[in-house]
Amino acid sequence: MSDVLALIPARGGSKSVPRKNVLSIAGKPLIAHTIEHALKCSSITRTIVSTDDEEIARVSLDFGAEVPFRRPAEFATDEATDLDVFRHALLWFRERGYEPELVVHLRATTPLRRIALLDRAIGSMLAHPEADALRSVCLAEQTPFKMWKIDDGYLRPAMTLPGVAEAHSMPRQALPEIYWQNGYVDIVRPRTVLELGSMCGSTIMPFIVEPEGPDLDYPDQIPVLERAVFRRLAGSSPPPTAREWKRHPS
Repeated sequence: MSDVLALIPARGGSKSVPRKNVLSIAGKPLIAHTIEHALKCSSITRTIVSTDDEEIARVSLDFGAEVPFRRPAEFATDEATDLDVFRHALLWFRERGYEPELVVHLRATTPLRRIALLDRAIGSMLAHPEADALRSVCLAEQTPFKMWKIDDGYLRPAMTLPGVAEAHSMPRQALPEIYWQNGYVDIVRPRTVLELGSMCGSTIMPFIVEPEGPDLDYPDQIPVLERAVFRRLAGSSPPPTAREWKRHPS
């Protein structure tokens, strides 16, 4: 069986929703939902939480994750990147003789996932050793070919299409499909992080999946997110539509 590590980053200094990683959502701390996803996924062999925060560490341990280190403060700031976090964790493990084949990036702010989809994503990466990473995506609701930037006081197209003079005036159906990375699940190989210095490399597999609820980024998303989790637990109602859970629906 391949060695697959689930890494859940969870710093203590969230600003938009203070202490959100340990905020109670549907009866348990937010991070606990993601830990349970990892532990129930048969393809994942080890689950760790990377945190700088003692309360998050304690909660994570209570729900079955490993917390083998405390993340250094410089990698837990607003400016710290995923690459900083993953490089730190993988180097820490490499120094102790452990290197998994894959690292599954599970965000603590996504409490709605289907275990079968995690298994499928991991299986796809294992079947394609040439891939540097896998990213979950869904069709973007808005096409960037109809977006604009302001340059010296005038509108300029944000994106152009080779061979098309005015892509912004084309029917949407005639424009290329564009996908949005949604954070449902991302997977990366240790060599991509440590040797290429990247979270995705250049050969990136798409994993198309429609999220069933929002990532928790704003306080006004909490009630909708809780309802979505309770619906899943009850198994009797469909998840909220994108229009229901988008913070700023168009």
